[in-house]
Amino acid sequence: MNAIPFLSAQPWVERLGAALLHFLWQGVLIAAVYAAARRWTARSSGANVRYVLACAALALLAAVPVLTWILLRPAAPGPVTIPVAAPVSAVASTAVRNLPALVFAGTDPLVPPSFLPWVVAVWLMGAMVFWLRLTGGWISAQRLRSRSVRPAPPGWQQAFDRLRTRMLIARPVRLLVSALVEVPVVVGWLRPVVLVPVGVLAGLPPEQIEALLLHELAHIRRHDYLVNLMQSAVEALLFYHPAVWWISGHIRAERELCCDHVAVSVHGSALTYALALAELESARPAHRHPVLAATGGSLAYRIARLMGQSRPTPRTFSGPGIIAAAVFLALTGFALFGQPVALPRFEVASIKPSVAAGLRTVRPLPGRLTADANVRLLLQSAYTVQSYQIAGGPPWIDADRYELDAKAAGNPSRAQMFLMLQSLLEGRFQLKIHREARELPVYDLVAARSGLKLRPPQENGCVNPDPDAPMEWAGGRMLPPEQGQKPAARCGTVSVVLQLAGARMQGGKLHMADLVRQLSLVLGRTVIDQTGFTERFDVQLDFQPDDTTPALPPPPPGTTGAPPDSGSPSILTALQQQLGLRLESARGPVEVIVIDHIERPSAN
Repeated sequence: MNAIPFLSAQPWVERLGAALLHFLWQGVLIAAVYAAARRWTARSSGANVRYVLACAALALLAAVPVLTWILLRPAAPGPVTIPVAAPVSAVASTAVRNLPALVFAGTDPLVPPSFLPWVVAVWLMGAMVFWLRLTGGWISAQRLRSRSVRPAPPGWQQAFDRLRTRMLIARPVRLLVSALVEVPVVVGWLRPVVLVPVGVLAGLPPEQIEALLLHELAHIRRHDYLVNLMQSAVEALLFYHPAVWWISGHIRAERELCCDHVAVSVHGSALTYALALAELESARPAHRHPVLAATGGSLAYRIARLMGQSRPTPRTFSGPGIIAAAVFLALTGFALFGQPVALPRFEVASIKPSVAAGLRTVRPLPGRLTADANVRLLLQSAYTVQSYQIAGGPPWIDADRYELDAKAAGNPSRAQMFLMLQSLLEGRFQLKIHREARELPVYDLVAARSGLKLRPPQENGCVNPDPDAPMEWAGGRMLPPEQGQKPAARCGTVSVVLQLAGARMQGGKLHMADLVRQLSLVLGRTVIDQTGFTERFDVQLDFQPDDTTPALPPPPPGTTGAPPDSGSPSILTALQQQLGLRLESARGPVEVIVIDHIERPSAN
């Protein structure tokens, strides 16, 4: 039972949780490549190259989860996304349709489905906190534009406009004096303003003030305010990965070095600019807003670079701690994705040879699973595949039948019962399998040119089956037709009834996936729904078995097809005439279960 029912019910949660977890190792890999590239370019390149490199790494960090999300998206309706397992009880079609894709967790290195909603919930809470922090900082920065400000003196505004012209900035930029800032800052992107503290314009030499203003104008020319907002957004969304903060810290540090270089190249005096930065060191603000200030980054390191002195590179958020955190995240990702998930098991199970000759059955009941079937049918039920999707194995998996009676603790769901059946096959039959995709013939189910002829559900048009009702056909070769009363159509599932005049496929209140599964059984080939039809409908399809329906027996002895007055066409023709559907032959990738090893079951 999932701990977060609301999230557990959302179809996007598993994809998002998996994408977030995959980003653990992806982020470490990107950070390692970035670190190697940064070290390789450290001596031969300037701050601009390192800045571009860091921005590219952060952009890649932001793009990778999105790409992972897209790759994890279920494909268009096809053999992988639409289960085509046969019905295993009167209501099995509904259960199979709702069976999650992670039902294969016993053999694939996936996290338990119940863990993913917790991952998404924690991420949502953390992202919300960081978004609130970012929004609050942005609101505070916008208030700086209008609260406790006044225009700069005309002389300084004119000087500022001359500096703006020298920086090749065409759009207007206002210079304001603020009582709320302690160092010069830039606020805004489309309508930027430069705020200077009260007293700075009169307290520092004019040449130093001009150097500081050139630094702020460099931020405007480079559109750093916009980049900083986007950078903060990435931090808020991917807050849980240290690599994001590490690379983001490099961006902020290199950004200030880039603007220092622009200011010195335009002003012409590195000493004057260094003295101006030193004067502002004591006024360095303790709070952080989404504004750009001349005192960003390590001032001691920046002043040393301006004066041509060597000094150790400042640490940006990290050091040995960040490396340890990254290694921990990588190990966590490996632990989550590299270890198989233990399958649930039955409390007790009995398996013995069966001498029955009737219909093969697999029946999951409340707290219990019974079966009288060959191993192939057990595999079909356990792994939700068709008979033609099972490859390999000795002949006895089709010839030998076994009677199975297994009991489970508690009240497990139908999906959990099938996972337990996987455990039973692996333990008692020593089953070992692997999956692969093979290019096989398939059918595309499309609307006929005449349009769909699907009947809407009729009241009392079907009966709700009893969970303990006898099993209907579950794949393989059907038995010849027998005399008797024709069964009524069952709600939520499609059944096939053999008659002397042919076959009838019927069901009520169906989804297209229900019909696709039964067609796949009858045709012995994967059918892919390409109709796009999502409503419920009733179906009654009368047809004559032939070479296209290898799972059905041929007409009774002494006949060469349907009786003259039966009018039963082939299934391909019947689909067009009676339902407005058409089957088109194609080839496509089909997931196949390959048996690597299997033994007859051990004794009880």
